[in-house]
Amino acid sequence: MHAVVADGLVRRFGAVEALRGLSFSVDAGEIYGLVGPDGAGKTTAIRVLTGLVDPHGGTARILGQDPGAGGDVREQMGLMPQQYSLYGDLTIAENLTFFGDLFCIPKDVFMARRERLLDITRLARFTDRRADSLSGGMYKKLALACSLLHQPKVLMLDEPTNGVDPVSRRELWALLYEFIGDGMAILVSTPYMDEASRCHRVGLISQGRLVAEGAPRDLVRDFDHPVVEVEGGDRHAIEELLLTMPAIRGTHPVGTRLRLVIAPGELESVRAQLTPLGAVLNPAVPDFEDVFLARTGAVA
Repeated sequence: MHAVVADGLVRRFGAVEALRGLSFSVDAGEIYGLVGPDGAGKTTAIRVLTGLVDPHGGTARILGQDPGAGGDVREQMGLMPQQYSLYGDLTIAENLTFFGDLFCIPKDVFMARRERLLDITRLARFTDRRADSLSGGMYKKLALACSLLHQPKVLMLDEPTNGVDPVSRRELWALLYEFIGDGMAILVSTPYMDEASRCHRVGLISQGRLVAEGAPRDLVRDFDHPVVEVEGGDRHAIEELLLTMPAIRGTHPVGTRLRLVIAPGELESVRAQLTPLGAVLNPAVPDFEDVFLARTGAVA
């Protein structure tokens, strides 16, 4: 049985469809990345899966149960929302105690889990520091610790490293890999390509729809779009022309060069149009960001 199942989820906000039949599943011991640009529907999907909002169509299942139906299924879930949601005027220790009481964890069990989480997040030296005075990385690690106190079987993280420095990002991901070793299922939404590459599987989401799914390395291996880097020429004129070319599926700068993702079979047509502007198209090896740009229509 899958730990998390989203089957044809539909969710509307007025006339706007945030989800349009979204389907995916997450297994125990797996990190699944829900990857998409801002406004793609990642946060809405997590809110539906945690039972915070009801879908207008489709079904959501956590450990085989409907998360919106109440019962004990919510006790098996941990949620780290994108927004800052801890009590800023409480210290690290006080926030942990509050969530321990909220989950009705016996005192001896709470103390053991508290010490372990403080140790692995390296927050033990800062327990008297208020949450609103923590750095972005420390705050996110405290939020993660609070969401793990009750030892959930399913953990959902909504852009957990947004606004966090690179070192803290690496540390947080190291923690996630430690938890899946115990069989936890983790669903993480992210707009960052390096984080997507660390997931076991990813679902690329655009405008509320799943447009591609699989292991990141497999998506890159099977990618059939030519990728080139533009050298020379009038950069401004080249960029203006690219905006009019439907064969261009994605562009982003790489240093002083411009990297293009081109529709299959359209490389020579693109070359013929850019060469008169002095552009030289050098072949490049596709990476996950190229796949993301082509599949989601995002702009880097």
